[in-house]
Amino acid sequence: MTGAEDNKEQVAADWQHRGLVSRLAFGQLATQALGAALRLDVFELIGDGERQATDLAHELGAQPQATHRLLSALAALGLLTETAPGAFSTTPAGDLLRAGVPGTMLSVARMFTDPVMLRGWDRLDESVRTGKPSFDTVFGTDFFGHLKERPELSAEFNAAMSQATKLAADVIPHHYDFGRFSTVVDVGGGDGTLLSAILRAHPGPRGIVHDTPEGLAQASARFSREGLTDRVALETGDFFASVPAGGDLYLLKSVIHDWNDDQCATILRHIRGVIPDNGALLLVEPVLPSTVPAESTDLAFFSYLSDLNMLVNVGGRERTAEDFRALCATAGFRLDTITPLPFPNTYKLIEARPV
Repeated sequence: MTGAEDNKEQVAADWQHRGLVSRLAFGQLATQALGAALRLDVFELIGDGERQATDLAHELGAQPQATHRLLSALAALGLLTETAPGAFSTTPAGDLLRAGVPGTMLSVARMFTDPVMLRGWDRLDESVRTGKPSFDTVFGTDFFGHLKERPELSAEFNAAMSQATKLAADVIPHHYDFGRFSTVVDVGGGDGTLLSAILRAHPGPRGIVHDTPEGLAQASARFSREGLTDRVALETGDFFASVPAGGDLYLLKSVIHDWNDDQCATILRHIRGVIPDNGALLLVEPVLPSTVPAESTDLAFFSYLSDLNMLVNVGGRERTAEDFRALCATAGFRLDTITPLPFPNTYKLIEARPV
């Protein structure tokens, strides 16, 4: 290999490293561009056709050149395509930011580009120093207390959690034998996206969804829509105080990562107090490897950033298998199995038994 070729390879490698740093440094700008587009309903207004930037600006009451610049940036991000000078249509990724399309991620994107999710991140360094959520400092209350006082935002959060759960809900009923249980208690189950999928796939069990009034706000409509009302009870409560008795399977999806170890132990001890000896506990959570993989993947990217999001906004954390084993033991459970869900899910099924 000649010196010139060596130099080209070095330049290419250097550019790759610089490109990574640049993408990360500019990442927040992309998030803000997406957030602005969602607040302006850009993707809904373009729909499944194409729109001229000038026409879209007129409909929005926006400045035409600025509108064209935003649409151009969205095209560079892969969410739009400029089909002709000044004319834009959505890409398949952009289609996911429209309501009503299969697999829509609109509520997820709205929630994670909202200041309620982003402002705490401005003080991530504070959270790293203290180990406590910076959200509380910024907003003067905890995350779920903030949602409780804002019904529209709470409904958006519930919709985002439902959309985020749907991918897992499509596969979980087929990767665990729910049919051997008589009553599944979904603790912190929100609008029932996961439990409804389980009951549709397994006609034997009945279900209970336990959550706060805010969390359950959309659950009744979901179960009515899906014809499952006669198989489900909705129980309002606080899992830090108690959980409903009567289940032989207690299910928690994306609950444990919201809380610190002491809080999680409290929740699990309440379950241990009511679960029968032949019952089971099923946690649905990401499981971090014991060390960070040398080669980063999208799944690792999401899991580790989710871990920081838990730190900043709610004070929780993502956990390793050993963390889950220790947590279960603290609450009187023995962790039996950890079963990964098929790609592209980041979740694993963590089954534990009473001891």
